[in-house]
Amino acid sequence: MNIVEISATTRDTGKGAARSLRRNDKIPVVLYGPNQEPRSLAIEEADVLPLVFTNETSLVRLASNGDQWECILKDIDFHPVTDRPLHADFLALTEGEELMLSVPLRFQGTPIGQTEGGYTQFLFNELEIRCVPKDIPSAIEVDISELEIGDAIHIEDINVEGVTFTDAPERTVVTVVPPRELEVEEDEVSTLLDEEGEPIEGEELPEGEEAAEGEEGAEGEPPQA
Repeated sequence: MNIVEISATTRDTGKGAARSLRRNDKIPVVLYGPNQEPRSLAIEEADVLPLVFTNETSLVRLASNGDQWECILKDIDFHPVTDRPLHADFLALTEGEELMLSVPLRFQGTPIGQTEGGYTQFLFNELEIRCVPKDIPSAIEVDISELEIGDAIHIEDINVEGVTFTDAPERTVVTVVPPRELEVEEDEVSTLLDEEGEPIEGEELPEGEEAAEGEEGAEGEPPQA
């Protein structure tokens, strides 16, 4: 698993203090955990970016004033316009204690069915897991190279040592679907309409069923069926 080391400083709380940090390219963060009292800290904005713009999960060693914690990035808020990080939460880990987190999926290979004209549909790009800190994977590798048209991989088909998936085992992760049907030709459309009861131009109706379109019965009423 990747390890990212980040230095932090203590900070004051409040909106004014947070704005002051951001003006100096820092962001406020909170460190917390089942066995960790919440701590209000600040880190360099650039230090959190490698944890966000990646398809891997990283272990963070957060250090401040001689203290050090092993943790993971649990949540992060971004500015709605600039996409700059505004605030982050770090979850402190306890050795041997299970935790839940989302881990990215990394698909390997090109499905056989895709080379035969099928379409590969990815229904998940990450999965939620439960495990102890030492078993946290950077990513979950899924080999899709043997999938043919109509094949699928479900959560129950994925095995990672020390990891339990929290989603339903029967949920589909990736599948290869048949190619889209070709557009129906115009003469085929006419045939379909005929089979559904629409008359084909020029075809005579059976005897006794001549159309009386435009004729009127007595007193101007339309002819009875």
